[in-house]
Amino acid sequence: MDWRKKGKLVSLSEQELVDCDTKGEDQGCSGGLMDDAFKFIIANKGLTTEANYPYSAADGSCSASKEGNHAATIKGYEDVPTNSESALLKAVANQPISVAIDAGDSSFQLYESGIFTGECGTELDHGVTAVGYGDSGGMKYWLIKNSWGTQRDIPAKEGICGIAMQASYPTA
Repeated sequence: MDWRKKGKLVSLSEQELVDCDTKGEDQGCSGGLMDDAFKFIIANKGLTTEANYPYSAADGSCSASKEGNHAATIKGYEDVPTNSESALLKAVANQPISVAIDAGDSSFQLYESGIFTGECGTELDHGVTAVGYGDSGGMKYWLIKNSWGTQRDIPAKEGICGIAMQASYPTA
């Protein structure tokens, strides 16, 4: 299902990836790579919805009955050029983008609302989805799935928390 044709975004199952994409570098809640998740979705011939296979925040056994009900398929994926917030901005303008960030600092982990301005580096350790961007009183920011955001267009080419270092998106 292509959200651009249907005009509706469907929340897909992260838990299916946690439980079922465990070969190679992807190890459930212990981490993995977004490009490897895309490879899994291609090989699996799709991914089910969040409603069908809800997130439990824990490693589980792969449920063949849940994961077999595909809500979306992809044919490939593209990596956004590394360390280019301008390329990431162009990509996000067209569709949600998988990005890796440094979420290891406690200021980030305790963040609750507004534009994140705390400490973070570029030791990428967490995958999220960039879904938009904006400007609030001259402070540019990224809109990140899970209702928190980070600044954008900072002097570091990697972007805040390393957001521009390892971004990719599926292709139809």
